[in-house]
Amino acid sequence: MNSIKNVILILLCCSVAACSAKKSTNENSTTAEVKTEKKIHLVRNDAEKRVDVMVNGELFTAYIYPNTIKKPVLYPIKTSKGTKITRGFPLEPMPGERVDHPHHVGLWFNYGDVNGLDFWNNSDSIKVEKRAHYGTIKHKSIESTEDGDDKATLKVVMDWNTPDGVTLLEEHTTFVFRANGDERSIDRFTTLKAKDEKVSFKDNKEGMIAIRVTRALEHPSKKPEIFTDASGQATSVPTLNNEGVNGLYYNSGGVEGGDVWGKRADWVNLTSTIGNEDISLVIMDHPSNVGYPTYWHARTYGLFAANPLGQKVFSDGKEELNFELAPNASTTFKHRILLVSGSKLNKDILDNKFKDFSKE
Repeated sequence: MNSIKNVILILLCCSVAACSAKKSTNENSTTAEVKTEKKIHLVRNDAEKRVDVMVNGELFTAYIYPNTIKKPVLYPIKTSKGTKITRGFPLEPMPGERVDHPHHVGLWFNYGDVNGLDFWNNSDSIKVEKRAHYGTIKHKSIESTEDGDDKATLKVVMDWNTPDGVTLLEEHTTFVFRANGDERSIDRFTTLKAKDEKVSFKDNKEGMIAIRVTRALEHPSKKPEIFTDASGQATSVPTLNNEGVNGLYYNSGGVEGGDVWGKRADWVNLTSTIGNEDISLVIMDHPSNVGYPTYWHARTYGLFAANPLGQKVFSDGKEELNFELAPNASTTFKHRILLVSGSKLNKDILDNKFKDFSKE
């Protein structure tokens, strides 16, 4: 009888030990999984047509390509404190913001005259009878995603299509996302390759890399204005309540405010204070880009853009580029977007950061 009790006791001990070992193994496995998740994590969601960029579990930005807009964009873009620096309209209209230019969505890259087609101004608001004059950039594929503690990388392919579906350009873009303390950055390396015919980029003020910013990053508006695109379509930009609106541009040449428009520069910084949060939003050109140093299509009402190909417009006819790509030829544009919370970066800091980016 005692021997039977001893056998049962031994079996019970073995069972408890096995359960403990299993529990320990599971705990270690969970811990290992937590440890291997990177600081900057990309979450792909094909059903919702987006890739979320998460920093320590919080949304920084997202690559989105819904059918409701005519090009893929990054939207929204947030500071390290979670403050949105992109305008909500037309995707998420917010009280007190402007509702002009429905094609200004998040951060995007396109141009106003590609073989005579306007890719810049295209949106669902274009009348059906006029859509034959507009091009559309279609998301084609996600080539790869890579998480990291220092950076995360997203590689995508897009097609620049005519209204009847002919692809003029194939775009291969690499996004590099970084986060360090209160500093966030996005590198956009964009390679455009012509397909079977020559592609002409006639000088046009509407281009190329751009962000439409939230109301607090605008300059205070003193009067209503009307802006006309290359095809003569006019858009009214009214004066709104300026409370909390304190944006200010300055560029690498020391030019400030609305005067940065139509000037060449290595970089432009747009500063503001939202609540108690000082913010610097910077776009940097790159020495390897066509048209370097780029002209800036930066408006005080919230359009922040760099356009190296619109030289005739910005130089008042003194220069002209009319850039072209032969069939199967390609060119690459490199840009860095820098977003810093808690500081209005000065010229010396940005000149050094530009030198670092120039080595990329």
